[in-house]
Amino acid sequence: MSGVAAILETKALAVSIGGKQVCRDLNLTLRASERWGMLGLNGVGKTSLLLTLSGIRAQDTGEVWLDGANLANTPRRQVAQRVGMMFQDSDEAFPSSVMEAALIGRHPHLQAWAWESAQDEAIAHKALNAVSLAGLETRSSATLSGGERRRLALATLLVQDPQLFLLDEPVNHLDVQHQIAALDLLTRLTRGKSKTLLMVLHDVNLAARYCDFVLLLFGDGETLQGPARELLTEENLQRLYQYPLRRVQTHDGVFFYPM
Repeated sequence: MSGVAAILETKALAVSIGGKQVCRDLNLTLRASERWGMLGLNGVGKTSLLLTLSGIRAQDTGEVWLDGANLANTPRRQVAQRVGMMFQDSDEAFPSSVMEAALIGRHPHLQAWAWESAQDEAIAHKALNAVSLAGLETRSSATLSGGERRRLALATLLVQDPQLFLLDEPVNHLDVQHQIAALDLLTRLTRGKSKTLLMVLHDVNLAARYCDFVLLLFGDGETLQGPARELLTEENLQRLYQYPLRRVQTHDGVFFYPM
């Protein structure tokens, strides 16, 4: 994949929060069709780093580049057309129907003061169907369960149709069935439409199953990045989580369990 142009790059990136170093001298390159998992203990700054990569939060030093241009100098509308961010929580500031919430994803693509078209609504219907929320279009989003709100947030991203998905715990609140369905859906996007994923995950087994690459945050500014099959080792994970994990190889792949 080294010959594929980078969608997002960081150059000597340093991020800190509350005096704690999240990363330093981070040189990260994300390319089309890649699936990345970001792993680390609670509080190491995974969300802060994700927000920095989206341009929502400023870095301490270094640069973030999107499509070969400095992210800091790129108009936010243009960024929103290329980068989709799923936040850790899916609460809404204003009440809306499920369809209205999904259609928010079309806003970066609309002209000023323009209303959503029938085509936009068709895109939203398709996205809601993809996350098993079809038939709930007129329901108030405030009445949805935590898992349903998470799937609605994913549908809104599908409606936005970005090139790069930055996902903060995308399967939070989801049961096993919907976790697998959501990650299978995102995997199909990377293969069929050459999308790129960077996901904060807490389940190392989901990272091992779905991610080609991982970025490990150790909490002191040090990071490791590279192919998941090389970095997801007992030694690295024990250091990352400060708890021993055992690696098991099966016919279905690799999984880890705490000792």
